[in-house]
Amino acid sequence: MSVAAESPSPSLSSLSEGDDFADILDAELELASSADPASRGEPPGSPSHDEAEEEEEDLAVELDAVGQGSHKRCRVEEQHQDQGTATRSGEDAIAGSVKDAQIKTCPPHTGFIGGLCFTCGKNQDEEDFTGVPFGYISEGLWLSTSERDRLRGSEVKNLLRERKLVLILDLDHTLINSTRLHDISAAEMDLGIQSAASKNDPNISLFTLQGMHMLTKLRPFVHKFLEEASNMFEMYIYTMGVKAYAIEIAKLLDPANVYFDSKVISNSDCTQQHQKGLDVVPGADSLAVVLDDTEYVWQKHKENLILMERYHYFAASCRRSGQSLSELMQDERESDGALATILDVLKRIHTIFFDLGVETALSSRDVRPVIKRVRQEVLQGCKLVFSRVFPSDCRPQHQIMWKMAEQLGAVCCSEVDPSVTHVVAVHAGTEKARWAVKHKKFLLHPRWIEACNYRWHRQREEDFPVPGLKEGKGKEKVAENAHL
Repeated sequence: MSVAAESPSPSLSSLSEGDDFADILDAELELASSADPASRGEPPGSPSHDEAEEEEEDLAVELDAVGQGSHKRCRVEEQHQDQGTATRSGEDAIAGSVKDAQIKTCPPHTGFIGGLCFTCGKNQDEEDFTGVPFGYISEGLWLSTSERDRLRGSEVKNLLRERKLVLILDLDHTLINSTRLHDISAAEMDLGIQSAASKNDPNISLFTLQGMHMLTKLRPFVHKFLEEASNMFEMYIYTMGVKAYAIEIAKLLDPANVYFDSKVISNSDCTQQHQKGLDVVPGADSLAVVLDDTEYVWQKHKENLILMERYHYFAASCRRSGQSLSELMQDERESDGALATILDVLKRIHTIFFDLGVETALSSRDVRPVIKRVRQEVLQGCKLVFSRVFPSDCRPQHQIMWKMAEQLGAVCCSEVDPSVTHVVAVHAGTEKARWAVKHKKFLLHPRWIEACNYRWHRQREEDFPVPGLKEGKGKEKVAENAHL
């Protein structure tokens, strides 16, 4: 990611009140994305380094890049070095800078880092300030809403110039599956799951998280997925897990530190409890695609969401859904598993956004209608009737399955007619189900709609039979409707 100004940043002492903090952040984000991983040594968060000291050193480098000799830079470095040993008032912290640089007072404050405003040096706790935390980029970093929006505008220009969108990636059940050691089942123990994980063999993608008493299994195809997606997207990890866990998983997914760098957002970075939001992502909402297995945490951004089929590898993860993949000694196929399928969807979204939207200026395009368009192509041309799928006292139009089918492009109705192509039922004995068989329509289980939703492709109807349907009639009906 690159949020740097297009021309070299001037010294802080020559910047206006509204620009100095932005240029510092621009330079900081620029370095975070452009630094050569080989020159950085171990990735950030390595157990052999003190995390707080690394961030202080990085901040000093960033501020040096903005302008040598800046009094405000010195003041921020001193704040980080002395933090925890002394408390200084805002007036004391900026006294020397006022004398030498004639720093003006603000509000409105554009942002704070280390508890001090970058423009006037006042203490954040003493000011009436409403902003957004960006602590995952640099500890103690806050932006005002207006400054964040200004930076978003700059980031949008950079992304579009590079023909990239933003991709937000959930961890658990989306890219990986983790379990605690004491939750390993007896069958998994007999199969040597823990022993295999202790070897940290990348060929089997099974790892032990040292110090966390956990095992993690990477989803098949994940490394190839990240490699190809990185050509089209600026990628972020966004998890409701704790920061230490997120950083450890990021190391497994990105051992060379080329995809994510500091772009790892955890529960401590969320601005609303139990909710994920794009307010802490520099890129604009109009460029963001979200991959997550949980819909309710994205209440404000459902139009950005691609809902992932949950990855259940360990027994503790799927106690309600039968035997685990690990106990069956099976796994998703790389060639046509969930991540390979979604990668194809992402490629189509990227192509439509950049190459097929020629009638609209690039700067005004929005990825959300593109996601909607691709989703609606899945069941386009299908007309569905539901038979005893929903409670009798509920309006079917309000039910999740009905809405899901419509989002996939199907037309849903309550009564049968010759234009109906599919009858969705849980048993073949209903009146509408018998009508479907008589008129040689598709009769299938509601799981077909769910499968189409997760796979973003119309699934074979014969793979989702309705209980009670005679096998011969079912096969004959499917064969005759295969042209649909």
